[in-house]
Amino acid sequence: MKTEQQLKFSPTIFTIPLLFVFTIWFVYWLEIKFGWNFNKFGVFPRNFGGLKGVFCSPFIHSDTNHLFNNSVPLFVLSACLFYFYRKVAVKVLVYGGVITGLLTWIIARESYHIGASGIVYLLFSFVLFSGIIKKNYRLVAVSFITIFLYGSMVWYVLPIKEGMSWEGHLSGLITGVVLALLYRNKGIVKERFEFTKTEFDDMFDDDGNYVPPIIEEEVELKEINYRYIYKEEE
Repeated sequence: MKTEQQLKFSPTIFTIPLLFVFTIWFVYWLEIKFGWNFNKFGVFPRNFGGLKGVFCSPFIHSDTNHLFNNSVPLFVLSACLFYFYRKVAVKVLVYGGVITGLLTWIIARESYHIGASGIVYLLFSFVLFSGIIKKNYRLVAVSFITIFLYGSMVWYVLPIKEGMSWEGHLSGLITGVVLALLYRNKGIVKERFEFTKTEFDDMFDDDGNYVPPIIEEEVELKEINYRYIYKEEE
C-alpha cells in the first residue's frame, strides 16, 4: 500500500486521544467532587493486589499539575500514533500499556505508582524510534519534531526528582523501543523505487558490462528464374 493511502485523515486520529484525555480528567473530577482517593488503585510493585494498577493507574493522578503535564503530550503523541501508525496504533496503546504497567510492577519501589506518564513515555519512545528504524523521511521528520518538543523528558527516566515514578517512565521508554523493533515492518516503511527496464538496460549484464546486441546475419535468397509457357490458341 502506498504511503499516501495510509496517511489519509480519519476521525479516530483525534477522537481516541480526546476520549483518553477526557477520561483521565473525568476520573480526577470524580475524586474532587466526592472526596474520593483512587491512589490505592495504582501499581503497587510485587504485590498481587497491586496488579490492578496495570489497568487503572493511567487514569489516576495526584493533582492538577500532574494531570495537566500528562494531558498535552498524551494527546499530541497519541494523535501522531493514530495518524502515522494507524495499522498498529491500538496494539501499541493496549499491549504497550499493559507491558509498561507490568514492568513497573516488577522493577519499581514499594509505593503506589499512578498517572499516565508511563503511557506518555511509551508513545514518545515508539514514535521516536519507529521513525528512525523505518527510515521513511516523513516518519523521521516526526521523530525529530518529537525530540524537539519532548526530548527533555528523557532525563526523567532517572531518579532525579523526589516523588516521581521514574521507574514507570523507564518502563514506558523500554516498552516503546521494543514495540518499535517488533513492528518495524508494519505500516509505512522506507519506500523502494523500482525503475522500468528499457531496451537500453538490456545492453548491459548484471555486472554493468556492455553487451553488444546480436545482429542476425542476412540470409541470401537464391535467385529464382521464372519460365512462361504460352498457351496455344485453339
